Amino acid sequence: MDPTLRRFLPAWRATALAVLRDPGVLLILLLAPVIYGFFYPWPYGTEAVTRVPVAVVDQDGSNLSRQITRFAQASPRIDVRLVTGDEQAARQALWRGEIEGYALLPRDLKRDVARGAAAGVTIEGNGAYALLNKSVLYGFSEAVGTVSAGIEIRRLQATGQSAAQARASRSPLNTQLVPLFNPTEGYGSYVVPAVALLILHQTLLMGCAMLAGTWAEAGRLRAVPAAWLGRLAALSGFGLMTGLFFLGWIFVLQDYPRGGNPPAAVLLLLFYVPTVCALGLLLGCWFRDRERALQVILFTSLPLAFLSGFSWPSEALPVPLQWLGGWLPSTAGIQASLRLNQMGAPLADVLPWLGRLAAVFGVALAGLLRAGRLRSGSYPRR
Repeated sequence: MDPTLRRFLPAWRATALAVLRDPGVLLILLLAPVIYGFFYPWPYGTEAVTRVPVAVVDQDGSNLSRQITRFAQASPRIDVRLVTGDEQAARQALWRGEIEGYALLPRDLKRDVARGAAAGVTIEGNGAYALLNKSVLYGFSEAVGTVSAGIEIRRLQATGQSAAQARASRSPLNTQLVPLFNPTEGYGSYVVPAVALLILHQTLLMGCAMLAGTWAEAGRLRAVPAAWLGRLAALSGFGLMTGLFFLGWIFVLQDYPRGGNPPAAVLLLLFYVPTVCALGLLLGCWFRDRERALQVILFTSLPLAFLSGFSWPSEALPVPLQWLGGWLPSTAGIQASLRLNQMGAPLADVLPWLGRLAAVFGVALAGLLRAGRLRSGSYPRR
């Protein structure tokens, strides 16, 4: 047998057994992704926000204001819980959390419309909750816009136009909104495919660092390059299973947008997983303590999410943070995965991200081999 294989295969087998025999590492590398995969998407199962509680402040009391109220009640986005003429009562209900917004139909609304004067409907929403605020604004805007369109069409018909001519005159150019890559415009379809790559990143990083910390505590970091590659291959095997579990099962089970470019998405995992594993082993060699590695890496999840560019545009970050985020494996993995798996981009479009992963892998592997030799005593200690 080739000498390299004689070192590679025992190291691969010993590492796989070490993972299976270590409850802490096994929990993080295998069980945690399974638990996250089933329970993290659960709160977002309804996808789109509907029936948000609202109020209508009707100070006009005309048939026009009542028509707007009826259209608002028919909207699936909002649920009219209160109709009152007192704005202060609606504002108090908003402060108590009973509603998330209200529409103010001012006095003389119908009179202004009949005269052709400018008339406005004020919509107040709870801006502290972006998704609820969006539903309130869209729901009332659609109701008011529908009534307004009907009034304009009737005016045009009064000039002698037919109903079809009036509709064409009122809206000569129509806009058709088609959401790409997230047809339901659901929050789960937006956030889970990106967070799945971050979950994979963090569980691999913590598990590999904990295992390397265990080796350091036991004085077993010493290994030749072939043995380190065997260790890395074993850990990458667990990571690939987790990645395929997310891409090939969880996305199907939750019916998220998927399958845009499956071969390239699998190729991405072959770049992404070994890079994260090598970085995790390097961090474990640096910390030399399994608990410390877990404590430090655990608190990096939220910063990595913001630096990855899916929850906050990276262009809005300071330039140093843009540069840092661009070289993080989590950013490269998330951005490339969204393009390949959700958007169906060709492989050529994500080559820069794959190149960054390859560069980080090379640096991490070189640092890992050097750290292993230094810790093992191959170099004299001072």
